[in-house]
Amino acid sequence: MSALTDLSSFSAFPIIQAPMAGGGSTPRLAAAVSDAGGLGFLAAGYKTPEAMYEEIRQLRGLTSNPFGVNLFTPQPDTADRSAVEVYAEQLAGEAAWYSTPLGDPESGQDDAYDAKVAILLDNPVPVVSFTFGCPDRPVFDAFAKAGTYTVVTVTTPGEALAAQWAGADAVCVQGTEAGGHQGTHRDDPELDHAGFGLLSLVPQVREAVQLPIIATGGLMRGNQIAAVLAVGADAAQLGTAFLVSPESGANALHKRAVTDPVYARTEFTRAFSGRPARGLVNRFMREHGPYAPAGYPQIHHLTAGIRKAAAAAGDPQAMALWAGQGHRLARDLPAGELVAVLMEELNAARKAF
Repeated sequence: MSALTDLSSFSAFPIIQAPMAGGGSTPRLAAAVSDAGGLGFLAAGYKTPEAMYEEIRQLRGLTSNPFGVNLFTPQPDTADRSAVEVYAEQLAGEAAWYSTPLGDPESGQDDAYDAKVAILLDNPVPVVSFTFGCPDRPVFDAFAKAGTYTVVTVTTPGEALAAQWAGADAVCVQGTEAGGHQGTHRDDPELDHAGFGLLSLVPQVREAVQLPIIATGGLMRGNQIAAVLAVGADAAQLGTAFLVSPESGANALHKRAVTDPVYARTEFTRAFSGRPARGLVNRFMREHGPYAPAGYPQIHHLTAGIRKAAAAAGDPQAMALWAGQGHRLARDLPAGELVAVLMEELNAARKAF
């Protein structure tokens, strides 16, 4: 059986719910998408191995359909500690304002990656995807032996080639329109504004590799899904489109902000995590983004308390409001209903072609 057949066998429709670390992805959301004919995903990033296992257990109790789990690959420790210290001094006023201490930037580097991989090998799930890098071939060989389909997030044709060489079953091609973190394999500040838009990136990856392609980045409507399929993708992955659904675990302030006219645009920023990520422009991003150093996950840990305190205070101006460029097109629909609407739009667009 070909890899392409394997990918299409996981869902009736070419629609995948993006794994949204930080609370957006939940067992309820993944189950609703999978039951509606798409492929739901859990996000293991920022969770303990035990919490990841528990969410998988809950999801299996909600659906018998295939689903995926996303892992953050370990990051090389390239942070400039002096720059992180300077940034911490700059954030002292924020910590005082929200009456919370700054987090320990050295509280964890690898997101318990090895332990999560071990759990997923002992208790296999249908699909596992990787973000922020590409594992070595032995990892892919182990998952293949366990019967798990593997996907690597890529942002360039070169990263796609590396994933193919390492043994991945498919690539998730991420354009710069995508909300949240860019899944670049090398965190180079000089490349922060040098990425590819999705419609230009998919054809380049299509010509570079022979793997199935999942396209992601700013997709909110069925006709956009038709467009990426037309230029070489095999499926489309949507995050912000599902973020406002009732099954999403995103904070209510975050959900409202996605469609609030006050937040007219998105930008890349390192302000919250030290890695480039696209979010709604708010006060924290404007005031601290220009000075935030490259340093993931150190900056993520440093700002965690501020973000949590801001949310508790009902203040979205210091929250990480991740969202893609198409955020104003978000529809407050149950996830299963949204899958159905997207398929109606996709089929209509196909007929128009």
